[in-house]
Amino acid sequence: QIDYTGTEPSSPCNKCLNVSWDSTPPCTCTINFTLEHSFESNVFMYYGLSNFYQNHRRYVKSRDDSQLNGDNSSLLNPSKECEPYRTNEDKPIAPCGAIANSMFNDTLELYRIDNDTRIPITLIKKGIAWWTDKNVKFRNPTGDGNNLTALFQGTTKPVNWPKPVYMLDSEPDNNGFINEDFIVWMRTAALPTFRKLYRLIERKNNLQPTLQAGKYSLEIAYNYPVHSFDGRKRMILSTISWMGGKNPFLGIAYITVGSICFFLGVVLLIIHHKYGNRNTSADIPN
Repeated sequence: QIDYTGTEPSSPCNKCLNVSWDSTPPCTCTINFTLEHSFESNVFMYYGLSNFYQNHRRYVKSRDDSQLNGDNSSLLNPSKECEPYRTNEDKPIAPCGAIANSMFNDTLELYRIDNDTRIPITLIKKGIAWWTDKNVKFRNPTGDGNNLTALFQGTTKPVNWPKPVYMLDSEPDNNGFINEDFIVWMRTAALPTFRKLYRLIERKNNLQPTLQAGKYSLEIAYNYPVHSFDGRKRMILSTISWMGGKNPFLGIAYITVGSICFFLGVVLLIIHHKYGNRNTSADIPN
């Protein structure tokens, strides 16, 4: 994990700490780090946020699923659940709501340093969203032609976005409402400290590890402000084995619940052994 919030004065990202949503050009910083061990299989790059409550009731409801599913009437007349991010300057916002408005927009690039030469690591941006989200829940508006600029005509971008939704990507199958970075963000987290999949690093062959042990640098376009609510940002590199990824939460939860059940079982056994055999029936005189 690489924390790049920049609250420490010695951090390269300290200069970007008070960045705003619409900073032009974006503040950039670079953090160097070393991998002690090689990553042999496919690598998953995540971004992580702390003290960010995506589970707040008003926040979770602040979206219009009909609009996100490509319904043309909802595109121009979003749900009132999106207030106060429903309209801006008398134009409907697409996508509307607080979830979309707060979309994570830092840009992360990874480089391997070999003899003072920076070698870029190929980061794959497709295949990071759930199949059901990409192919069922999220759809672009329909109409004549596939020109997203024309299909989104009459709408405006979310307040905090630097560009409209039809300019999220240059590839048509990853643009608009079906942009996978957007889809991943819209699946809200249950806890205030969470991570979301950002990119994939695929293993090229079986002869070399995906990421060799050595020196690397993380280049960040710092756009997403978190200092105002004491949040933190981090980049996580992770891989999986035949048992899956490392996630201590489920193990801790199972052990805790199992221990409580065992303790209650022992208490109930003692109560049953001590009081269960008493004859509580009273003799009724003739």
